[in-house]
Amino acid sequence: MSDTPVRVRFAPSPTGPLHMGGVRTALYNYLFAKKLGGTFVLRLEDTDQTRFVPGAEQYIVDSLKWCGISPDEGISVGGPHEPYRQSERKPMYRQYAEDLIAKDLAYYAFDTSEELEAVRERAKEAGNANFQYNHITRNSMKNSLTLPAEEVQRRLENGDPYTIRIKLPRNHEVKFEDMIRGWVSVDTANMDDKILLKADGMPTYHLANIVDDHTMEITHVIRGEEWLPSAPLHILMYEFFGWEAPKFAHLPLLLRPDGNGKLSKRDGDRLGFPVFPLRWENKETGETAMGYREQGFFPEAFINMLAFLGWNPGDNRELFTLEELVDTFTIAKVSKSGAKFDFEKAKWYNQQYLRKHTDAELADMLIPVLEAKGVAVPERSILERIIELVKERAVFVEDIYEEGHFLFHEPRGYDESSVKKKWKGEESAAIVRALIEAFDVEEFSSANLEAIFKAYLNDNGIGFGQAGPVLRISITGTMTGPSAFDMMEVLGKEETLRRMNKTLSDLA
Repeated sequence: MSDTPVRVRFAPSPTGPLHMGGVRTALYNYLFAKKLGGTFVLRLEDTDQTRFVPGAEQYIVDSLKWCGISPDEGISVGGPHEPYRQSERKPMYRQYAEDLIAKDLAYYAFDTSEELEAVRERAKEAGNANFQYNHITRNSMKNSLTLPAEEVQRRLENGDPYTIRIKLPRNHEVKFEDMIRGWVSVDTANMDDKILLKADGMPTYHLANIVDDHTMEITHVIRGEEWLPSAPLHILMYEFFGWEAPKFAHLPLLLRPDGNGKLSKRDGDRLGFPVFPLRWENKETGETAMGYREQGFFPEAFINMLAFLGWNPGDNRELFTLEELVDTFTIAKVSKSGAKFDFEKAKWYNQQYLRKHTDAELADMLIPVLEAKGVAVPERSILERIIELVKERAVFVEDIYEEGHFLFHEPRGYDESSVKKKWKGEESAAIVRALIEAFDVEEFSSANLEAIFKAYLNDNGIGFGQAGPVLRISITGTMTGPSAFDMMEVLGKEETLRRMNKTLSDLA
């Protein structure tokens, strides 16, 4: 396989929105393929029709597109192995299951759901809570291994419902090397005869994904840790079919921030962060879920953050473009242990990417935000200057407005704690009155205003801590924000002095 062109696949099920753990699986597949000049395939595993959710397929396509993870082949782009939806490939799977029956490596099972449930209940009563349909129990069940050949034929001709189960050998060691976890060895005595073809004629994941991976010439299967217990069965199936197995890599779980266990939507709802890339809405049930895009994340920041949940380049670098990730990524540096998600770190990544954008680029992003809020958009040069002043405090584009709202319009009011702490009645009012007079100058620049302020402090023997906060309160209603003199220059003389006079009136 070493000379075979690399082909990987991401094969989600359309059962709801794509979890960020799924996006990470797609990302690692994409990076692995691109690093080695290979092909990234997007396939849809929709064999479980009972769990199919309308809109989920388009959500998967839209999510990967937003993230910049572009498939070379698949449901959104087509390709030489169409169709890429398993439900549309249904007719082809039966022949493979029948082929295993012909080789005595699978069998027909006629047990009904009710009969299987009764067997499980009896096993539970006997102290065996984990009944398995395996090399021992299959001999007492209703299948083509125990029924006479004539009866099996009669049942098939009558159209009796049946499943096809794999026939696992007894006490056979299945061994394979995982690219992340090293050698894995499992005895078939600890495995059960999984269903390959369901009663409705649809293949199970086990059959469909093996057949699809083989027919689509997949060379490496990179998937979540939850599939590791199924890997020995899949390895055995490759043996049964006489096919060369792809190489396997099972990725570590994404863990919740406040403990062990897989990160879920419930954790996100409880702790106040998204676990899906885009906002999701199930039109049939009305269920909704927040997304990273709608919360203001840059796709580049989201991808950069995801890449580091389970992988590390081996040095101190943390900021990588998608192209740089392709150049740097190796499966060898993917961790075996689960990666704990940290939403504060996710926000840090977004902040870094926000700062990478020019003020002009951020202005283009901010204008729709201001318009949606009904805020008057300043002239372009003023807008970019405001962005320059406040962007270091922002995590999201919307934060630029929130952090500097008083530069777009009159302050929302006065911060109670700031006023209580620093506004000393007539003493503060006297300072503001004096500064109004001092700032009534032609050159209303930041540098000149600062020089005037310092001269006022010096001439009157007043400390900065006494006058500085009072000046800020009179301009913005709070003590936080960028340089007071920079803000005054942006606001202009007329607006600055108007606000200062209004403060004297409001806080009298």
